[in-house]
Amino acid sequence: MSIEQFTEEISTAFQFSGKSILVGGAAFDKKNIKGLQVKIPLSTINRHGLIAGATGTGKTKSIQRIAEALSEQGVNVLLMDIKGDISGISKAGSDNSKIKERMDSIGAAWSPREYPTELMTISKERGVRMRATISEFGPVLFSKVLELNESQEGAVAIIFKYCDDKKLPLLDIKDFRAALQHLTDGDGKKEISESYGAISTASSGVIMRKLLELEMQGGDQFFGEKSFEVEDLLQKDDRGVAFINILRLTDIQDRPKLFSTFMLCLLAEIYNKFPEIGDKGEPKLVIFIDEAHLIFKEASKSLMQQLETIIKLIRSKGVGIFFCTQSPADIPDVILSQLGAKVQHALRAFTAKDRKDIKLVAENFPSSDFYKTDELITELGIGEALVTVLSEKGIPTPLVHTMMCAPQSRMDVLSSKEQDEIIAASAIASEYNEVIDRQSAYEILKGKLSAAQEEMPEQEEKIVEEKPNETSSSISDTIKAVAGSSITKTIVRELTRGLFGVLFGSPKRSATRRKKNSLF
Repeated sequence: MSIEQFTEEISTAFQFSGKSILVGGAAFDKKNIKGLQVKIPLSTINRHGLIAGATGTGKTKSIQRIAEALSEQGVNVLLMDIKGDISGISKAGSDNSKIKERMDSIGAAWSPREYPTELMTISKERGVRMRATISEFGPVLFSKVLELNESQEGAVAIIFKYCDDKKLPLLDIKDFRAALQHLTDGDGKKEISESYGAISTASSGVIMRKLLELEMQGGDQFFGEKSFEVEDLLQKDDRGVAFINILRLTDIQDRPKLFSTFMLCLLAEIYNKFPEIGDKGEPKLVIFIDEAHLIFKEASKSLMQQLETIIKLIRSKGVGIFFCTQSPADIPDVILSQLGAKVQHALRAFTAKDRKDIKLVAENFPSSDFYKTDELITELGIGEALVTVLSEKGIPTPLVHTMMCAPQSRMDVLSSKEQDEIIAASAIASEYNEVIDRQSAYEILKGKLSAAQEEMPEQEEKIVEEKPNETSSSISDTIKAVAGSSITKTIVRELTRGLFGVLFGSPKRSATRRKKNSLF
């Protein structure tokens, strides 16, 4: 086909009536056509996407620029920063002649700009701490995280039910371990036999080992209070520019179980908390999962089914998910089939297997009259990609060789001092970084055991005066004392769990804070 035919077809395919974000400029015969732009309709961002390519081909910069464009349109972003090279988005970039030349050829303006940013963490990195309680997972999801069989899942359900009935908050791993030990030994075992059913020693042993494995991967950092409210991902500055939330994960690359646990919890919580808006509304939040293969690396079959279900349903909540990885083969086919937008950077063919994989990748794109896709994938330069998106009618656009837009923010990491400055200026960091270890199942059950071992009435009376809620001679007395305190009332409540085994409701902050930081 001629360049005229190419220009006409691409300009028609990427002309949208509603809002869109600019991805880059179209190229024909490896030459950029000035002013012929490639865009993604904002209304189809929640149909999810894929950004793939070999190391050093420009994936991270594509993620950075798309995130910037979404922020400018008022769409919040959550970025998983595993390599630690995207935090510079909070600072303005530097003028560069090559960048200006690239953007001139695309036909778009470029100027240095910084974006409102929150740095977050689920480990020991600097940032706003994102946590969740065991109770918020619920028995179904928590069992899947631990990769338990049907019998062991039943034991977990018993523990949750018992703790709900007895008002024993399950906040962290030590709470769940204490409850499991109590119900499989001594008085606790007898107590549940008639009303709940017994927990076998074999099931108890397996669950204990699974808890230890999760704890060793950093689960003790993630489980606990204060639970992160997902509405706080939707902050905007006084200009209406949406915050870009950067989750710093540089220290968990060797702990895929913690990463997949966090992602499942986060997606399930977002699904339950965000209101239904259908497919036609503009997205509220877009999540970019870099090094996405880590989610699937050790995922069990049940976890994959859970993730597949959430991916299918969460788009109606105004949430888009972009998986970013080196090869599309890293993403299971059942997930890959749900992704509407595809940005494919270069792949390198060093072996016969590489060439075979590239042919398979090429077959997943729409057929093209303009390119030999399997050959062009290996010839793309840095900052170039093959792009296809969904039109406003949900129809895949033609595949187009695209010169990707350059980020306007800094394409480098932040210094430690700059990170500290961002955290200090955060409106939510002080709230979530406060260390909280409230009285929960561990403390209550420990107090019960201590009381049972006391023989002297005088000693019992002394303990009751100092810590009345830890020395009751029975669970019912203990619960009554604890439930009467103002602190416990805020965390002890009947749990109503949703489709994915997480809470519909959670403790609310003041109306002033919620109005300021949430869209709801």
